[in-house]
Amino acid sequence: MRQNRVLWLLDALEREPRADAVIDALGRGVRALPLGRARDVLHGRWLGHPVHPLMVQVPIGTWMSAAVLDLRPGRSREAGLLVAVGLAAAGPAALAGAVDWAELHRQQKRVGLVHALANTTAVGLYGASLLLRLSGRAGAGRACGFLGLTAVGLGGVLGGHMAYRQASGANHAEEVPHVVGRGWHRIGTVDEFPVGRPVRRTVDDVPVLVVRETGGAIHVLAERCSHLAGPLSEGTVADGCVRCPWHGSVFRLSDGWNVRGPATAPQPAFDSRVVAGHVEVSLRGAGRDAAGGGETDEPVTGAGRGRGHGRSD
Repeated sequence: MRQNRVLWLLDALEREPRADAVIDALGRGVRALPLGRARDVLHGRWLGHPVHPLMVQVPIGTWMSAAVLDLRPGRSREAGLLVAVGLAAAGPAALAGAVDWAELHRQQKRVGLVHALANTTAVGLYGASLLLRLSGRAGAGRACGFLGLTAVGLGGVLGGHMAYRQASGANHAEEVPHVVGRGWHRIGTVDEFPVGRPVRRTVDDVPVLVVRETGGAIHVLAERCSHLAGPLSEGTVADGCVRCPWHGSVFRLSDGWNVRGPATAPQPAFDSRVVAGHVEVSLRGAGRDAAGGGETDEPVTGAGRGRGHGRSD
């Protein structure tokens, strides 16, 4: 069966490098904006997922409603009001999208650039539509509105491709609780984890980050960053947190909380204990048969049975 023509074009767009210099310059510009804490607000860290898809509902909804009214005689004034509301909402939505876009992989940025161009075209057409309506040229205003809606539709196709095929904005650590089995999993001896240095291990084929503190506490998180699966074991550990080396997301080692974006979802965290000199971990919240005491030399099963199993986190 031949590949869908639309998908073929989108895949070709992902591979097209000619706009990379523009993408790099725009990305640097967006990252240099003095947004402070507002950057995490625009990423949607407070919401738990990107806020841009929520914000675009206003311009899309108002412009679609304006198109419906434009199909009915005598409703151009109401349609013009909806066009104006959509234009007012488009700016904040575009800023949120730009902040997210600047922290994506290159293939995602290539599609995102065309997505932004389509939406910018739509804003221009709706701006012209509003001016034409205000000057009494309602027919031309409606025509520009319908062209703008077409551009919005193209932008929506590209945005959907980014979100669902390229997984930009998705939680890349979401599958961890569904893959890691219940109970305790042995990941190595205590001596294998130097103090203060991130170490990568695997639990049921899931990479995990292990950091041993000076006082003996052992913190374990899912190793692939929830933002875009960056390798946290190659990141920087400081002040009880780990910083992703790819886009700078910061996670608290004790519980995986995303202290700073662009990540909008926390890292899955593991409980840990030391048994006979070996470190064992269990996915936090997954349920198990035994809990806490001190270190023991008694053998422990994978389900965590036994007496006095220590936990340090």
